[in-house]
Amino acid sequence: MAEAEAKVQDDETAGNLVEYSARDGVAILTLNDPPSNAYSYEMMQELDRSILAARMDEAVQVIVITGQGEKFFCAGANIRMLSEMTPEFKYYFCLHANETLSRLEQTPKLVIAAINGHSVGGGLEVAMAADIRVARRNAGKMGLPEITLGVLPGTGGTQRLVRIVGKSRAIELMTTGELFSFEKGQEIGLLNHIFDADTAEDFFNQVMEYARKFTTPGKAARAVGRIKRSVQSGAEIPFEYALALERELQQQLFQSEDAREGLDAFVNKRAPKFKGK
Repeated sequence: MAEAEAKVQDDETAGNLVEYSARDGVAILTLNDPPSNAYSYEMMQELDRSILAARMDEAVQVIVITGQGEKFFCAGANIRMLSEMTPEFKYYFCLHANETLSRLEQTPKLVIAAINGHSVGGGLEVAMAADIRVARRNAGKMGLPEITLGVLPGTGGTQRLVRIVGKSRAIELMTTGELFSFEKGQEIGLLNHIFDADTAEDFFNQVMEYARKFTTPGKAARAVGRIKRSVQSGAEIPFEYALALERELQQQLFQSEDAREGLDAFVNKRAPKFKGK
């Protein structure tokens, strides 16, 4: 998308609970309800629509999800909202949030969570639905403290955390409700990278530079997305079926222009120029 078009789109989404913009092959989804960017049913609906918009936009190759401001990526579900709603509403609210994050996780485009501040409770659950998580050094803490409210992490937290850090550590983190540093998050595998950035703008620029590593022309973005899809889906099904899924996705890639370009570039000893097709 051209810069002028992106600017128009930025202006149109200003004031929304999820701001959506796209440039240079990267869609940016910004949770926008300061100061804590806590999510409500309305925010989750907007996030759902933004995920679908990024999924269907052929120009988008990578999705970045982040939070507005410098203090919070996301503080999780809006507790005041939950305290005022019926148990039935809370059930359907959690169901929709699960569906939304599963849609993010299953979209065949790489998703990067750019953690610009505290990422706690449901905020960490949102981040865990991304494929790669990066954070700004010393910008906040992370953890799943739902135990202090007498509930469990109910937006995929109990299931995604165990798949990332293992059973024993996941149980300990959730039952203690510990909030921990980004450095510990990286140590246990929750974070891929921690960026040193003096300002929020500097952090965002580093995130965008990192995200563009997975876009054309330098990277076959379609293959990136299919690798993500094979891992995310294949890890949840029996091995023999996962291999079948891998073969089907590989067959799709063999039929792509980028595969032909990559093979030709290798044979002719030149750098490939991928188009995402």
